Amino acid sequence: MMKRSMKRWMMGAVLASIAWAGLQAEHVVFVAMNDTHSQIEPAADGQGGVLRRRAIVDQIRRENKNTLVVHAGDAVQGTVFFSLYGGEMEYALMDSLGYDIIVLGNHEFDNGIDSIAHFYKNIKATKLSVNYDMSDTKLDGLFQPWVIKAYGDKRVAIMGINVTPKGLIADANYKGMRYLPSIDVADATAKYLKEVQKVDYVVMVSHIGYTSYDPDEPNDVDIIKGSHYIDFVIGGHSHTVIKPGSDRAAVKNADGKPITVGQNGKSGKLVAAYDLDLETGEVTYRHYKVDASWDEAAKAYPAMDRWLDYYRHGVDSLMNNPLGESARYMKNSSDALQNWVSDVTMEIIKPLSGISDVQFAIMNKGGIHTDMPQGLVTEGLIMSMFPFDNRFMVLEISGQDLIDALEVMASRRGDAMSKELRVTYDDKGKVTSAKINGKKVDPAKTYKMVTIDYLANGGDYMVPFKNATRLYVDNVKYGNHIIQYVRNLSKNGKKIDSTDEKRMVKK
Repeated sequence: MMKRSMKRWMMGAVLASIAWAGLQAEHVVFVAMNDTHSQIEPAADGQGGVLRRRAIVDQIRRENKNTLVVHAGDAVQGTVFFSLYGGEMEYALMDSLGYDIIVLGNHEFDNGIDSIAHFYKNIKATKLSVNYDMSDTKLDGLFQPWVIKAYGDKRVAIMGINVTPKGLIADANYKGMRYLPSIDVADATAKYLKEVQKVDYVVMVSHIGYTSYDPDEPNDVDIIKGSHYIDFVIGGHSHTVIKPGSDRAAVKNADGKPITVGQNGKSGKLVAAYDLDLETGEVTYRHYKVDASWDEAAKAYPAMDRWLDYYRHGVDSLMNNPLGESARYMKNSSDALQNWVSDVTMEIIKPLSGISDVQFAIMNKGGIHTDMPQGLVTEGLIMSMFPFDNRFMVLEISGQDLIDALEVMASRRGDAMSKELRVTYDDKGKVTSAKINGKKVDPAKTYKMVTIDYLANGGDYMVPFKNATRLYVDNVKYGNHIIQYVRNLSKNGKKIDSTDEKRMVKK
């Protein structure tokens, strides 16, 4: 009798275990990348590389039956691969990497909407955007606001949210596209998805930044804080590395609920895997470092490697062409490299423009895309450092507009400026002192300055520059002038070098 009871108990336990296994929640793993910026090969620090990223993606797919691979914008711009081939490689590789969902970054617009349409019509991934109305452009019909995926009895919606183009993208490059403010549409769309479409979870894939480049522009944190319906955010744009388990990885929404938000820096040096538990809504994640430990696994893709070789030959011819020598290493975000670029611009512009009384230079730190190594500097490196198709411009600007522009710069803790200009500002971003060659800037006077057309046209929110008078507009990419400058520097037996001084200081 006792044995029979024991058998019945054991059978019941087994059946209960089987029933529990059937009831266990499914999981969805989001494999996410952002701001890979044409980093096809490993970067100068040995991190990154598209073959390694594919090895990571494929391994995660093998380990998880429900996997979605996501790119949160800015797949292009930043290396010679984009300068030479205009995105041909990066967009073709989206299918090779198996992206399921992609959103646009601002740099996708660098060659204009028609270029996006040319490449995107062939990409298999679902293309998302809630807040770009593209109906009057060649992108009409290529994008949808969201996609809904069903896993068992659970439904997951993924929606795309994009950055405001004004101030970031040249006006001509998004002509015909209408922008809807992300702060207005993000949670409203999530509410609709939950209440009307009856989804269980809403995932926002965004390219607006964890922090804002301009304080007036909303970011992921702002949207989460005002949200009741968004459950999880995969971000891009600000190049933020949000470490798993850190304080930044969860932001409380309008109801006080912690919402996971992730972002993986830039240049494809990290791949994130976010595990969404469809029963509890909990999101856990880990980072995969894209480093040499994946080289052996990357050998599994010889056909892809051979395909890359075709493009590598053109890049190698430039990357192996010696140009000059640098006295030391300077990180692209460092004061030293920003100072060098601005001072070089001043040296170039006077003989180039014939305007000998240009007083200072203002450049954008975001336009410096790679570090300056110590030692050999090649033509390809300088092309990678200054990849944009921008031109030098000489402006005559009022002192008041200059001060207003400096306050825009202060709001993001400064930009690159030449040695003639010195600025201090307070913790509210108000300029407390601005001097040119030791003399205080007079709001009533006018000054001659050099910058690039992107900034002169109001890019990076430098709207005050649009009020200036244009005295000279060059017709050659400014990076080409810097290449020639370095070549001449080398001929004269000199090395690239600069100072570490801060020319815009918070006091």
